[in-house]
Amino acid sequence: MNFLHGIATGTFEETAIRDGFGHGLLELADANPKVVALTADLAESTRVQDFAEKYPERFFDVGVAEQNLIGIAAGLAHEGFIPFATSYAAFSPGRTWDQIRVSVAYSGANVKIIGCHAGLSVGRDGATHQALEDVALMRVVPNLTVVVPCDAEEARKATLALGKHVGPAYLRLGREKVPTLTSKKTPFVLGKALTIAPGSDVTVIANGPLVFQAMKAAQQMQSKYSLRVINLHTVKPLDQEVIIDAAKETGAIVTAEDHQAAGGLGSAVSELVAKTCPVPVIRVGVQDSFGESGSVDELMEHYGLTTEKIIKAVEAAIKLKHAR
Repeated sequence: MNFLHGIATGTFEETAIRDGFGHGLLELADANPKVVALTADLAESTRVQDFAEKYPERFFDVGVAEQNLIGIAAGLAHEGFIPFATSYAAFSPGRTWDQIRVSVAYSGANVKIIGCHAGLSVGRDGATHQALEDVALMRVVPNLTVVVPCDAEEARKATLALGKHVGPAYLRLGREKVPTLTSKKTPFVLGKALTIAPGSDVTVIANGPLVFQAMKAAQQMQSKYSLRVINLHTVKPLDQEVIIDAAKETGAIVTAEDHQAAGGLGSAVSELVAKTCPVPVIRVGVQDSFGESGSVDELMEHYGLTTEKIIKAVEAAIKLKHAR
């Protein structure tokens, strides 16, 4: 598919990313009786309700007890099951980091932690429910894979991939509907970034809902600059080769994420680039602030997670590149 043409013509359907997870989980469950699902009183919101109805004997609602959620999931994993433990990201990993670190990652338990309603996508629920630090929390834990899909179809594929992957993992999902950029034919491999637009002047690396904004920036700037756009759905393990090649070939990088600018995707990219191929890196994200209540569009505008902000960051990165 010509992504830039799709952006220009507005031909994308919109679906909630979490819906893709629900569909993928049912596909996994149909194929493997060892797949089980858990939730902390949030079956409908985390999209495990259909799983619960179809496989009630493989579904566990632990109530409002997120730390127990992870402990039970770890126990099930050690008994040979493949547990998907679901809650809001503000609660898990927000309230379960110790259990994830010790009971899951340290012990190598094959648990999949699903953080729903992540980022600003919960809108009017406000700061207490807007997990903007979860990727930072998860990517520093050893032995833990971290995935942030850009749309529902990619979330479905990520769920299937994590079901086959042996080891602890964190899958981050937003609540609101977003444009579906990828299709069933679009490649998805854990740890392998996807270049969705070629370019030579600057690279924009994004994940989650900011991939669409990055593509809009590339489309709007194509008469002036050639933007390479990379969908970095797997934050850990990082696709070092793709990022280093982008740094060498374009000479400047902008990162964009629905997360704190510190500690997440932008930090992971900056750490790698500083060590291997130093070039200017500008990070678009929430700037050391808690969220607040408002519509998702209002919040994205207020915190600068927009196409316009990416365009300004691209222009600044190019200036820095030429000033070196």
